[in-house]
Amino acid sequence: MPEEKSEPQTASTNSLPAPPLQHAERPVVVRWLLMAFAVFCLVMGVIGIIVPGLPTTVFILMAGWAAARSSPRLHGWLWNHRLFGPMLQEWANGGRVSRKTKWSATIVMSLCACMLFLLGGTPIWVKMTANGCMACVLVWLWLRPEPPASSSAAAPEH
Repeated sequence: MPEEKSEPQTASTNSLPAPPLQHAERPVVVRWLLMAFAVFCLVMGVIGIIVPGLPTTVFILMAGWAAARSSPRLHGWLWNHRLFGPMLQEWANGGRVSRKTKWSATIVMSLCACMLFLLGGTPIWVKMTANGCMACVLVWLWLRPEPPASSSAAAPEH
């Protein structure tokens, strides 16, 4: 069965931009693997909303990437979702990350770093490695461009 091609969605009732064009047709097995990866990342991203230290944005970006290559329907749903859509749209528009997201990540990672150092029995090298990784991610994150003020103001607050 050939892959279903879909035209980019247009901004009809909502003023959201259309998702990027779909990629070339892939073999069925590859599409299913990418779809499974997209769903896995979506589930991990949703869990990350609740669990401190588990990144939401990274998983949603990976889910969007995989969905764009496997399921136009899932990709369109993610693209127009009130929580996940702004992340995907800003990333597609130059790898932008909102200031709110940067501050949220900074606060959560700082709390995780404090909790990690307060936990007894954890080897110091594990604590230092984990905190070093979080510090590198935060430096990278804060160096990402931010969306224009009008773009981030249009994004829903959560």
